Amino acid sequence: AEAVYILRELAPFSRPALLFSGGKDSAVLLHLAVKAFAPQRPPFKLLHIDTGHNFPEVLAFRDARARQTGLQLIVRNVEESIERGSVRLGPDQSRNAAQAVTLVEAQQEFEFDALIGGARRDEERARAKERVFSHRDAFGAWRPRAQRPELWSLFNRHIGVGEHMRVFPISNWTEADVWAYIIQEQIELPSLYYA
Repeated sequence: AEAVYILRELAPFSRPALLFSGGKDSAVLLHLAVKAFAPQRPPFKLLHIDTGHNFPEVLAFRDARARQTGLQLIVRNVEESIERGSVRLGPDQSRNAAQAVTLVEAQQEFEFDALIGGARRDEERARAKERVFSHRDAFGAWRPRAQRPELWSLFNRHIGVGEHMRVFPISNWTEADVWAYIIQEQIELPSLYYA
């Protein structure tokens, strides 16, 4: 119920996008979004920042879910950022960290004012400090000390020119909550989860 409430709080944003990789957390998030806005389609696009290291089953699932929901899927690749020179990686560096640059480039390209993600506070210590509505400046930077209070589930959704919000509806969930919800709702996942 909390996640559905948070998704509905996105109403003031004119250009939101849901970050959708086809993994379990984003599958749950998309399921919640469809539920939150039924019988209408969710009022946003899907955005995937592809590292180039995804399983083919996950990409096929991602594309199928986009078609099933009728939501436009936008894919931006870390490889394109490398070719442009905005990302430079050493021979042993992971592309996962480089996703942040490609994400900011996509946010600026499409002028998204809210990016909805499946990050959870239990995943790492840095995320434990992040708010549900996480304000980002014009450069896409998160400043932990400038986070706005979220007392009594009141969210400050104000953004200035060039700024945007990152919104995490399942921020308070745990890994166990995600799996319990997948089972309860019988949410489809990529075939590799069943191997």
